[in-house]
Order: sequence, then structure tokens, then C-alpha cells
Amino acid sequence: MRRWLCWILIVAMVFSCSMTVRAQGEVEITSPSAILMEVSTGTILYEKDADTRRHPASVTKVMTLLLIFEALEEGKISMEEEAVTSAHAKSMGGSQVYLEEGERQTVETLIKCIVIASGNDAAVTMAEHIAGTEEAFVAQMNERAAELGMENTHFVDCCGLTDSMDHYTSARDIAIMTRQLTVNYPKIFEYSGIWMENITHVTRNGSSEFGLTNTNKLLRSFEGCTGLKTGSTSLAKFCLSATATRNGIDLISVIMAGPDSKTRFNDAATLLMYGFGICSLYRDDNPPELGEVEIAKGVKDTVLCQYGDTFSYLSTSNESFQGIEKQIEWKADLKAPIESGQEVGTLSYLLNGKKIGSVPIVASESVREAGYVDYLKKAAQGWLL
Repeated sequence: MRRWLCWILIVAMVFSCSMTVRAQGEVEITSPSAILMEVSTGTILYEKDADTRRHPASVTKVMTLLLIFEALEEGKISMEEEAVTSAHAKSMGGSQVYLEEGERQTVETLIKCIVIASGNDAAVTMAEHIAGTEEAFVAQMNERAAELGMENTHFVDCCGLTDSMDHYTSARDIAIMTRQLTVNYPKIFEYSGIWMENITHVTRNGSSEFGLTNTNKLLRSFEGCTGLKTGSTSLAKFCLSATATRNGIDLISVIMAGPDSKTRFNDAATLLMYGFGICSLYRDDNPPELGEVEIAKGVKDTVLCQYGDTFSYLSTSNESFQGIEKQIEWKADLKAPIESGQEVGTLSYLLNGKKIGSVPIVASESVREAGYVDYLKKAAQGWLL
């Protein structure tokens, strides 16, 4: 009987262990709020309390950086121009690069200070340089957040140093603004990937070197990490928006309110490993060639076409992409006027007979509607031929 009881206990223990292993196959993290997003499709691979409003600390600066890069794109500022540090910017506490009042630094240097060292003084200097005051810049941050559909976000300052309960965002909203920044301005990775770099302070007291050290420890510990922004205060605890790339797959891992710095980085790495383990991405960089499509009632009988987007499909089930089929379907009764960018057809993708997505086919030129004189010209050309 004792022998049988021993065998039963052993079998029970083995069964219990196997159940634990299977349960641990699903990713588990300690931090209370998190999300994992695949960048090209925006697919959410994992989320945990992702819409709860929490203080983001310096992860706030992701939005600050987005507005800086948008200002650069719009030609409002340039990388080479200099911004002047105000008394208000100098007074910032927390993480700083110790800018002096009246000190001039280029926009590019200040971007490095924000991204690498999380300089609050640098963030406020750039906010004032772009909008005149930090308050005006914060208003732009909130406006941009609303445009991006960040429903659980409100900013009070541009650096996340405030303890105001009116300064909040969510893990999902951080992923949204991180995706917007990195997809549209991949140059950010040139700065977020820097581990250490010196800047030069030039003030009335002379010049001195100051070393910037990246606050994102995943750059050294996680293969493929490309950035992006850390944050921590006593109110926010430990936050992170981490970006990484492996095998052509880009992921964003957001952690909020981690109990300590080590847990924050471990949780982010756990999510990234999970994502890279389950994801495979199909991207069609060689779609069928497009020429012209026939239209009616135009000064031309055809219009040039192009694809409106590049198709990407994310799979988390290890399926083969070899069976993907492509089908072009043109809109019926196409007729002038046709505007450049107008959708004229669709390229659909099917996997094992099931539609997995599509991209629009758009006109790459405008064709106006033919008038009486145009018809006469066509008739004359036909007669001459």
C-alpha cells in the first residue's frame, strides 16, 4: 500500500509540474500595467491593466520628442539652430544635464540630452524654444494626444517631473505615441541607441565637458533593443517604453508602476522575448506591378496607379506564408474627374483561401473630365490616324 501511495504521489507531482510549465507558457510579469505592441500592424500581443491612468514620469518625454521631430519636419526649427536656456528651464530638478541660464545648445544636442540622459532642463528648453512657454507647449502636447486617440492621457508639464494628479497616461497610450514617434521619425533611434556621449557646456564661466549616460539598461542587456525612454518618480514608481527589433519585427514593450528599476527592465524584456517568440511577419515589398487603368469621360482614357501602402500581416500561430495569394480588383465604372490619391482599386491578400488583408490602389495623377473641345480633339486625332 505504501509503495502504491508513493507512486501516486510521484505521478501527482509530475502532473502538477507539467501543469505549472504549461501555465508559465503564458507570459507573466510583476508590474501592474503593461502592453506589448507589434509596430507595423499595431497589433496588441499582450496587455495587463493597459488603460488605467497612471503617472508616467519621464516617459512623458516621448510626446515632447514627437512634437520636436514634427517641428523639425515642418521646418519650424532645425537641428543646427541654438536654443537658449531660461531661468525656468535651469530650475528643473530631477534628471538634468545642468544647463545654465543663458546657455546655448543646438537642437540636436538638446535632443540627445532628453533621450539619453532624460534631462528635464533640456526638455523645458526645447518646449520654450518651440512654443514660447512650457505652458503653451503642454497645450500642444494635449492637443496632439487627443488627435492620436490617447483617451486616458493629460499632461501638465513637458518632462514628467510634476506630482500633479492631473498628469497621467496609460500603457496603451504610451504605446500609441511611441509608435507614432518611431514609425514617422526613425532618426530617433540614432540617439536612443547611444550609450554614452559627452556634451560641452559653454557659459560665462568657460567651457566644460559633461557626460551623458543612457538610462535604458536594456541597451546593454537585451539583444535588438533600440530605445526608448525610461521614467521614475516616487509617485509613478518605475516606467519604461522599450523598443526592440529582431528578424524584421519591431516591438514596443511598455511597463508602468514597476516596483523597482530591475523589475521594470525584467518585465519589459520578458514581454519582448514573448513577442519575438510568437510573431512572424509577412511584408510584401514586391507586389504585382501596376501600370494604367482605363477610365471613362476623361481627357485621357487611362490613369497611372500606385499602391497606397505596403501590406504587412502579423501571425502568432507559426503558419506558413507560402500559400499567400494576391488578387487585384478595380472599382467599377471609373470615370473622370480622377484626383491624385483617389482610390481606384484594391489588392487583396488571401492565405489558404481566407482574406487576411488588403491595400488600396490609388491614382498617382489627376485626370480632369473631358469637355466638348476635348472630344473634338479626340475625334480629329482619330480621323487623322
